[in-house]
Amino acid sequence: MNYPLQALRIFVEVGQRKSVKAAAQALHVTPGAVSQQIRVLEDRLGVVLLERERLGMRLTEVGASVYPSLLDAFLQIDQTMHALERSKGRRSLTVSTVATFAASWLVPRLGRFKQLHPDIEIRVEATSELVDLRRDRVDVALRHGLGDYPGLEVTFLMAPVLTPVASPEFLSAHQAEIKEASDCLDYPLLHDGDRADWPLWLKAHEVANDARAERGSAFDDDFLLIRAAEAGQGLALVPQAYAREEIAAGRLIQVLDKPWPARFAYYAVTQPGANDRNEVRVFLDWIREEAAR
Repeated sequence: MNYPLQALRIFVEVGQRKSVKAAAQALHVTPGAVSQQIRVLEDRLGVVLLERERLGMRLTEVGASVYPSLLDAFLQIDQTMHALERSKGRRSLTVSTVATFAASWLVPRLGRFKQLHPDIEIRVEATSELVDLRRDRVDVALRHGLGDYPGLEVTFLMAPVLTPVASPEFLSAHQAEIKEASDCLDYPLLHDGDRADWPLWLKAHEVANDARAERGSAFDDDFLLIRAAEAGQGLALVPQAYAREEIAAGRLIQVLDKPWPARFAYYAVTQPGANDRNEVRVFLDWIREEAAR
């Protein structure tokens, strides 16, 4: 019997992530293509493997019974292919990070890495989804957090510096006069995903607790946060490195020269023992040096 391997692979990805959209991002296809392949597979087998829930997808009883075996099978295929590539002398590295960090910090520096190590191929996966290093076939994950990643090896890279910015149009329309950190509370604020940065920044500048510090729109990605500030939607607290180009071009203005290191830092995260691979080790050495600059 000819089994639909592509559809089975897609089923495994959806089963892992409990989301058609997340599976589509991982496979670099459209959500519609994922849904179609699942329908093809279920029609061919005559069973329902996945059911839609309010917050995503759920394995049915039948789906849950076959999912572990299929997951192991595809992991073995991937490991075999990686071993084959290494035996042919091909050296490659998959790096996962969020889109903003990739675009504003990592990618502009990768040219220097390629000059030092032209034989190592780098594949950058930009996603805001949490990754399972083994499941998602990722060698190094670059993440912004508290550094608490149980069971994994963690390398500190750097703590970004947060600074308040706004568009010239926003400042003009609001006739804004911002001389102290507390003045920011008089205007609409734009937040990071967990709404932590503004309250922490204000506290660091000795501003008393104020309910206004938690009001306003929130964005999961710093890139979207910067775009919202450019569009004149409010004051944004962003890493200086991310907004450098916009500030230099005049699309954003740093409203106060009162930067403060962020609560979170950037870390390189790998599986235990992954640093034994030469490709991983030289990449970590290089990115530590870049972060130290």
